[in-house]
Amino acid sequence: MGKLDHKVAIITGSTRGIGKAIAHEFVREGAKVVITSSSNANIEAAVAEFPSGTVHGCLCNVISIADVERLFAVAAARFGTVDCFINNAGISDSFRSITDSDPDEWGKVIDTNIKGTYNGCRVAISYFIRKNIKGKVINMAGSGTDRDSNTPWISAYGSTKAAIARLTYAVAAEYRHTGISVMLLHPGLVRTGMVSAENPTPELSHQLATFNTILDIFAQPPSVAARLAVKLASNWSDSKTGIYLSALSGLRKKGLLLTYPFRKLLNRIDRRTY
Repeated sequence: MGKLDHKVAIITGSTRGIGKAIAHEFVREGAKVVITSSSNANIEAAVAEFPSGTVHGCLCNVISIADVERLFAVAAARFGTVDCFINNAGISDSFRSITDSDPDEWGKVIDTNIKGTYNGCRVAISYFIRKNIKGKVINMAGSGTDRDSNTPWISAYGSTKAAIARLTYAVAAEYRHTGISVMLLHPGLVRTGMVSAENPTPELSHQLATFNTILDIFAQPPSVAARLAVKLASNWSDSKTGIYLSALSGLRKKGLLLTYPFRKLLNRIDRRTY
């Protein structure tokens, strides 16, 4: 028996990285999953990794509310219903100061992360209300969400993650009497393409030693966040809303910091990109 038996989930931006790790964990726990990307090739490659019949791929640009609405129609047609929606799709800006930043890139980060999360919340909650489902919406936090989490040189990304937290809590309050759970998940620091140092900007090159040390200390595999996502999607969160779980909580952060010298000495730092 899995924790998500008979559940159907949609996870946006889930053909790689954290989203794909969550999809794998959901399938292991008995769920059927719809994964998304803006690339057919990425969808086909990702779907091939899962047991037959457990996952369905769908093209979706989260900036388009029509795409998100179509995504729900495809998921319901394929698996009969939708119980959980994870707003995972997101991008970051290049490592630059505000005066060197690209206004178009800044706007694209805002559109993808904030507008995409808004679209997902709006469509998912409308679907759950229409179908009388006590569904789960999980939004993704990140650097910039917590008060002590500063994000110099990625100001667009940090600003969107702070905004997503406020949006999550506002929507949770709006629908607290419906039985729909609207929650926030911080995946911690994960080595994905979003935080890779390939083709670094001059500013990142200047900060690279510090950046790599921070990754060595605090980066974790995406499976940590995936297990927390399962907890949020499971019966554990029934009748709860406005919950915030973090894969980089204060206690875990202290543990990673304290064990870093030993992991470095024993050459046990995981530097894989997920």
